[in-house]
Amino acid sequence: MPKKHRAVVKVLSPKREDKPIAPLIRGVLDAIGEDPNRDGLERTPERVERALHFLTQGYTADVSTIVNGAIYEVKYDEMVIVKDIEFFSMCEHHMLPFWGKVHIAYLAGNKVIGLSKLPRLVDVFARRLQIQERMTQQIAETIQELLDPLGVGVIAEAQHFCMMMRGVEKQHSGTVTSAMLGAFRANKETRDEFLSLIRGK
Repeated sequence: MPKKHRAVVKVLSPKREDKPIAPLIRGVLDAIGEDPNRDGLERTPERVERALHFLTQGYTADVSTIVNGAIYEVKYDEMVIVKDIEFFSMCEHHMLPFWGKVHIAYLAGNKVIGLSKLPRLVDVFARRLQIQERMTQQIAETIQELLDPLGVGVIAEAQHFCMMMRGVEKQHSGTVTSAMLGAFRANKETRDEFLSLIRGK
């Protein structure tokens, strides 16, 4: 039975400026044995707060605003692919970065989306505390919900600092995740065409 798509178009959260982060960072600096008041660290808590707001801006994103009506009625039933979309995210387990590329394909039914909107949709879900598997699925489900295409395929390739800097410390390991909906899940030829095209064959 096909998986039911969650309503993910609107993803607003409460105003974050009401919850200051800087005092908490000052406490973290003190807890690891640093002096938060020394030169070089005195303004670090405020810098970290601004950085975290930027890196997690996906929590306050509204997909409908980002798409901004750039969905068009078109008689086109072939595959649309945007590949090598760069992204940066942070893993929810250690709050360390992971980054890489996302490849998106969909089989248009009666609608297509402005091409620049797909990288913006990737950022909505990458700019959060994430796991790669969930991010890949959320991107696919959102495109499915917006366009109601015949199918959606999303592949993410990433490297994770939580594996490179700590733990197993493997510098050259990579992680690949995929989400296949509709025709991409049901039809091997469709999947194979997608994989062939993103590999440049």
